[in-house]
Amino acid sequence: MDLHAQTSSSHTVPPMERHTHTVIFLHGQESNATQFAEEFFESHGSNDLTLPEIFPSIKWVFPNSGARKTSRFDGYDSQWFDIWDVRNPQVKLDIQIDGLRESIAFILNIIRVEACFVPPERIILGGISQGCAAAIHALLYGGIQLGGFIGLSSWLPMQEEINMKARFCPSNYMLLQRIRTLFKPSTNNCKIIMPSPLNDAFPNSELAFKTPVFLSHSKDDNVIPFANGDMLMWRLEEDLGFDVAWKTIEDGGPRDMDDIVAFLGGVMV
Repeated sequence: MDLHAQTSSSHTVPPMERHTHTVIFLHGQESNATQFAEEFFESHGSNDLTLPEIFPSIKWVFPNSGARKTSRFDGYDSQWFDIWDVRNPQVKLDIQIDGLRESIAFILNIIRVEACFVPPERIILGGISQGCAAAIHALLYGGIQLGGFIGLSSWLPMQEEINMKARFCPSNYMLLQRIRTLFKPSTNNCKIIMPSPLNDAFPNSELAFKTPVFLSHSKDDNVIPFANGDMLMWRLEEDLGFDVAWKTIEDGGPRDMDDIVAFLGGVMV
């Protein structure tokens, strides 16, 4: 395990009223929890209100990835997992696995903690860029239905491998089992112990595939190609059967917070 990898720190914004829901949102590469939270809350809806003002009963949890050693560049970077090329995330998949294992375990632990205060169907998970990519696998590994999932400008790690496992799979349960094998240690030297799936703790919960999903991506994104986000949407819908609300941002301007507000308002009913 990378000694410079993630810490247990998170940036938390408490609800302004009685706590009814929790949103867990992961920052992108080269960012951190506090910085991203400040940037995220600078955006207003068309009513000129911030998200905490629009949803005063939400507790906002922004986990911090910590720093991990990079394989392509010398040194450490703030990232949820190592990656060679965000424009072509299928390259060098082997360097991604350990960080994804750690991040999945970290995120599932946060969900377990928050489930002590609100039920899983009132927990919304999501992230931007690499944070979304890690959160998707946490959702799949956890195996339970959450209140919703929000993904901004991202991609699906190991999408080809997931596509292969989804073919002719007899049930959603078996598909989740097959996806989890992607993180099974290949040798006895692996020191990362994967946690038990969340559906072991919440046996009466629905499957993860029933979690409502909102995704958006800008057509002129110069970091994560639009095609990667478009493929993420198709893989979640076609391979995994999610109900995905998809937003294409045409001009790369400020992210349309009204769509996020509408999604949250819908899943919080």
